[in-house]
Amino acid sequence: MPPPLPPPSTPPVPLATLLARTDLGLRQLAGPREGVAIHWVHTSEMADPVPYLLGGEMLLTAGVHLAEVGRGAGQEAAAALDGYLDGYAARTVAAGAAALGFGIAPVHDTVPRALVAACDRHGLPLVEVPAGTPFTAVESAVWQAVTEARHRELTRLSEAQRALAAAAARPDPATAVLRALARHVHGWTALLAPDGAEHGSAGPRPDPAVRAAAGRLARVVGAGGPSSATDTLPGASLSAYALTGRARGSRARALVVAADPHDPPAHTIAGVAAVLLSLITGPSAEPGPVAAGHAAALVRLLLGARPAEVAPLLGTPLWTVVHAERRRDTTQSTASLAAALGTPLVAPNTGPGPGTAAGTRAADKTPLPDTKKSSDAEPPPGPATGAGPAPTQRALVPAGQEVTAHPGWTLGVSEPAPVAELPAADRHAASALRRALAGHAALVRHRAPGPHSITSLVAPTDAHQHAQALLAPLADSPALLTTLHHWLSLHGSWDRTATALGIHRNTVRQRVTRIAGLLDTDVDDPDVRMELWFALRSLDRGAAPG
Repeated sequence: MPPPLPPPSTPPVPLATLLARTDLGLRQLAGPREGVAIHWVHTSEMADPVPYLLGGEMLLTAGVHLAEVGRGAGQEAAAALDGYLDGYAARTVAAGAAALGFGIAPVHDTVPRALVAACDRHGLPLVEVPAGTPFTAVESAVWQAVTEARHRELTRLSEAQRALAAAAARPDPATAVLRALARHVHGWTALLAPDGAEHGSAGPRPDPAVRAAAGRLARVVGAGGPSSATDTLPGASLSAYALTGRARGSRARALVVAADPHDPPAHTIAGVAAVLLSLITGPSAEPGPVAAGHAAALVRLLLGARPAEVAPLLGTPLWTVVHAERRRDTTQSTASLAAALGTPLVAPNTGPGPGTAAGTRAADKTPLPDTKKSSDAEPPPGPATGAGPAPTQRALVPAGQEVTAHPGWTLGVSEPAPVAELPAADRHAASALRRALAGHAALVRHRAPGPHSITSLVAPTDAHQHAQALLAPLADSPALLTTLHHWLSLHGSWDRTATALGIHRNTVRQRVTRIAGLLDTDVDDPDVRMELWFALRSLDRGAAPG
């Protein structure tokens, strides 16, 4: 049996919350009563629902599959039913299900005693669902609780981020950030050197075992090892983050946080603090010509200077733009990404992400009619989606530093570019990230055409004018232009284009059909595809920066 998948990013719902709702009338009959968390609900009357379980769900059944096994009378039939239910409970636990709900009526008047005994033996919480409570009511209650918990979680994260940002602006920023972090994670925070020496701490002092484990984690991340590390002790979850930009050895620093092991948002809040502390304690916070140059460049930019004018102050003439999206099966923090890239210049992309922008229906000024059957319809965002995916992260990396794949992240990387050309490099990195997501690759690099490419044979101005004339029928529909660009770059693959844009493949087909009609051309012709790609690339190279 394959191991259960990691739990989803949505907040769990305590089983006790469902049991406390009098309108549902649920009653627990077996299994552990404490610490049971429900992530979602799945209903199945199959004899073996295990292949369809993801882990963390409450499995609901009315016991229809027991009818065939329970036929007959006597000890032989009872023994067969006991053995069947024991195996059913054991497989359900092995698949990672959090609880089993058994519905009373229309098949059974009571929960079989053999099932109660089997769930007790295997530690599976068993809940009786009364006849008057439909399974949809249980599912609705779970999603309602998930939505409310997610709202509380996002509110807490927002408040913590504001508090940390305010703390970073105080006279002693590192100490203020540690104190704010300790308040918002309800735990202990510290800056530790690899030898375990404290360079500031806040919050209630941990017991000796937790303090010793914190020192070990600081040594791991401060000795050239991973950018972050975790450990779990009874009653405490420890996380350590290497602060980017610090020298190795005795000058290295790690942020260590000890919090409640059942508090996932604490990890996210700590990641924000790690990025701030990297900026506060890094080389840019120390006197020197590099820091002075960066400060001078920032001042001049804020006072209206052009990027090209301040480029010499940055010290590095060329920069690589990296777009990164956190994979759904990971808990890697932004701090770990910054450490892996070797730069503190990481920020969320506040604009449209790879799956949005002009590629979505909402961005099209002339919406397409949806003619697909209801069975192919795109599922509406449900409660499990929470507030949507985390934003794409953008980073600036000096061109001399190599960018490699980082576990837990999908990366799109531009070619090195001078400061004046960073807007174009930003677009190239975004395009590379979309190709990486569509092709399920860990990293994709943008490659500019070489000196002997076909584009070098045509003057850029002439190529741009030709592209504008050829694609004029699509000028008022950014969604169609974006779809055409991705469809051609992904070799006409409907599925990969749909993945890159975050839409249904039938929507991609509709858009491409409409594009062919507006352009009055055959997009299946390879010569036509080549000319359209040449035109799109010319428009991209001629796009105004910004």
